[in-house]
Amino acid sequence: MREVGIVGVGHTKFGKSDLPFLDLLGAAALEALDDAGIKTGEGHCVDQLFVSSMGASIQNRISGSASALVDSLNLRPAMAECVENGPASGGSAVKLGYMAIASGMCDCVLVVGGEKMGKGKEATDFVATMLHPEAEYPYGLTLTSFAAMFTRLIMDKYGVTSEDLARIAVKNHANACHNPVAQLQKPVSLEAITTGPDMEKINPPVAEPLRRYDVCPMSDGAAAVVLCAMDIADKFKRRPVRIAGIGQATDTHCVANRAVPTDLLAVRLASQKAYKMAGLTADDMDCAELHDAFQILELVESEEAGFFPRGQGHIGIRNGETEIGGRIPINTSGGLKAKGHPLGATGISQIIEVVKQLRGEAAGRQVEGAKAGLCVNFGGFGNNVVATVLTKD
Repeated sequence: MREVGIVGVGHTKFGKSDLPFLDLLGAAALEALDDAGIKTGEGHCVDQLFVSSMGASIQNRISGSASALVDSLNLRPAMAECVENGPASGGSAVKLGYMAIASGMCDCVLVVGGEKMGKGKEATDFVATMLHPEAEYPYGLTLTSFAAMFTRLIMDKYGVTSEDLARIAVKNHANACHNPVAQLQKPVSLEAITTGPDMEKINPPVAEPLRRYDVCPMSDGAAAVVLCAMDIADKFKRRPVRIAGIGQATDTHCVANRAVPTDLLAVRLASQKAYKMAGLTADDMDCAELHDAFQILELVESEEAGFFPRGQGHIGIRNGETEIGGRIPINTSGGLKAKGHPLGATGISQIIEVVKQLRGEAAGRQVEGAKAGLCVNFGGFGNNVVATVLTKD
């Protein structure tokens, strides 16, 4: 197989956007193409465009967004397809771009992900449609309710506390303050959201034991990457960051059917596959972007990905091991918690953060000497997960 690298990245600011859906995608795409030194129009080098989005047709009444985007970007006659895999759509789209180049079918692929999420009950219901259509969704279950039950199980089994989750939020908000595309660029203190006199107002319950700062915000936004075959990388403006390994795994769709309800098996298996493909281990990673739609997920994913023994991730958090300057900095971007979570863009955004770390371009949040990083893009409630290992070659 041909080796594949990333030579261009583009990212809109996450948060509430007045831009139409296709304009959001276009803004990220044009920035990525410019970063790679690619001009659109006649003679362009893009062979394939993938667009990742969970809700384009549901939320924005747009079908076939890849066809519309390839035309508006003047990238015809490039192949164009849409990818939908819930919140893991972005990771899946990058995987398909990798496969298109590794197989020899393409030399250069543009991957764009985005979402216009909306807000309130409508957005909550849209996200919940990824749950089991017979055993879960019809009974009013949401991703937040699953996260609350999962959190309680982890707390009871391993001694994790609400303060441990709050420490993750404090860390991620601090990192987001140095990320110009993050949605929530404001620091928060541990005292303010755990014991302060205004705690109930600042950090009210959402679904016990989860509180506001344990949950990511609703977000609009887009992110894009340009992939190329490493054997033609000298044609581009940027030195490539290599996609060294990709792993994907699934678990039972119905969460109640899992043998061990506190395990995230698909995270473990996808990470192991990515490490094996890269010829690396968890110990070789200098940073990681983990899918923390709920802060409990960052904690458990850090264990399943091999950074901590099972049930010990909260000890590492207490010791500052996941902070910048710690043993394994996690979510230097601010994570979904503070950077934001436009579903179709999230997996690509995670990859962009690691690319910036490996390029040395993460000013204010830079992990010094970073040479390898892991991204975990989490679909459903862990029923479809994509893990990606990137290296600086």
